[in-house]
Amino acid sequence: MRFEHAADLDKPLGVTLEKGTYYWCRCGKSNTPPYCDGSHDGTGMTPLRFEADGETPIALCLCGLTSNPPHCDGSHVDY
Repeated sequence: MRFEHAADLDKPLGVTLEKGTYYWCRCGKSNTPPYCDGSHDGTGMTPLRFEADGETPIALCLCGLTSNPPHCDGSHVDY
């Protein structure tokens, strides 16, 4: 699955998120990748819930090709 809106999303998003719950888009239709914006409604898919500790930097997948969601695994390099 590749995000529909991933034209320029060929590298991960490096962030340290505030402590809390986040939702990573799995349908590829989000207008706000890598985060779910509800575009999956009617697709039968649901976003991936993940927790951030507010301290650890992470690389979030933006292309949707990772095999370790929501983390980037470098799959965008081979696309």
